[in-house]
Amino acid sequence: MSSQIINIVIGGGAAGIFAAIRCKTQNPHSQVILLEKTNQLLAKVRISGGGRCNVTHACFDPKKLVQNYPRGSKELIGPFHTFQPKDTVAWFEQQGVLLKTENDGRMFPTTDSSETIIQCLMHAAAQLGVDIRKQQRIVSIQKQGHQFLIQLQDQQISADAVLLATGSSSWGYSVAKDFGHEIVEPVPSLFTFNIPTSPLLDLQGIAVPNVIVTLKDTPLKQQGPLLITHWGFSGPAVLKLSAWAARTLHDLQYKAILLVNWLASQNQEALYQSLLQRKSENPLQSFPPLLPSNLLQRLLASLNMDPVTPLGKLPNKALAQLAAKLHADPYAIEGKTTYKQEFVTAGGVDLKGIDFKTMESRKTPGLFFAGEILNIDGVTGGFNFQNAWTTGWLAGTAMGEEGVDKNISKFS
Repeated sequence: MSSQIINIVIGGGAAGIFAAIRCKTQNPHSQVILLEKTNQLLAKVRISGGGRCNVTHACFDPKKLVQNYPRGSKELIGPFHTFQPKDTVAWFEQQGVLLKTENDGRMFPTTDSSETIIQCLMHAAAQLGVDIRKQQRIVSIQKQGHQFLIQLQDQQISADAVLLATGSSSWGYSVAKDFGHEIVEPVPSLFTFNIPTSPLLDLQGIAVPNVIVTLKDTPLKQQGPLLITHWGFSGPAVLKLSAWAARTLHDLQYKAILLVNWLASQNQEALYQSLLQRKSENPLQSFPPLLPSNLLQRLLASLNMDPVTPLGKLPNKALAQLAAKLHADPYAIEGKTTYKQEFVTAGGVDLKGIDFKTMESRKTPGLFFAGEILNIDGVTGGFNFQNAWTTGWLAGTAMGEEGVDKNISKFS
């Protein structure tokens, strides 16, 4: 009987809560119990986007959407055809929460407060009767026949299905391993670069809207805004590069040469020709305002040039040197800095062991996975939360389907 079905969700983050809500929606007569080891639910939601919560990204074409996932892009194509950002927007709207799109595509609640998202999810879970239990220490999980036995400190629960949504917790990886899954070694992703020898450290706070950053001697590069910090470089271009180069940088022990193209819109030769033309047409003219003045002055000084020097007084060789520097300015990365707001893990449960139509284990029937525990990670911009919503939705749907009408409408 459906009233006897017990589904256990382990992990009170975005993926776990969303999956529990979906599971209970699918089968209101089932018992859905969510177990969280800490006293806080939705911790990453609370701090995401500087406390505003970057819920998702306004990219509504699954083929384009998956291009923002260094790991998991191929596997997510199917899931995004089932539940993608437009579905996330529709779900929250149905709960009375409107999202807005910023210029870079990131989507936030119109209130600019993560509490809006937290309250929405907690209200939905409470209304449905999801049994949320915090500060739960799980001693063991075993499978006997078709049932899972979850041993807590003070009781044992027998469940029909279990969802692991434990994020980058080593405990979650060990449970997955016990049930036959391979674990891809977890390494950090989405971090900033420490460059202690940078001559720009005292220019912290200067942002350049469009640069190209490249790891020297690799094809790894990203384009976008860059922020100079008192420890090195940050900003979307750096964070994206850290994601795509997560394994490479880990193998290099976070020591590498970063090449910065300060003027992404111009290649080296075009910039050189532009400077020559300016010199020819108006030799008394000084350097054009190619970059923020303090930064340009510092870069020129490194070549023993003065920004007020008329171009006509500079040999063509000096202009060629400047074009080369602005195109590929080298900096020595010597470590990383991670922040809870952005930090995710590259690695986790190997995707070959997962059925991406249902998020069910191919190794252990009745065991499901969602969110960051999987070897899936996105770049910054709401993509990691979208992975949580999508995989949570699929897992919750599959867990709740037993004994209910399969023609249930998408958002009912």
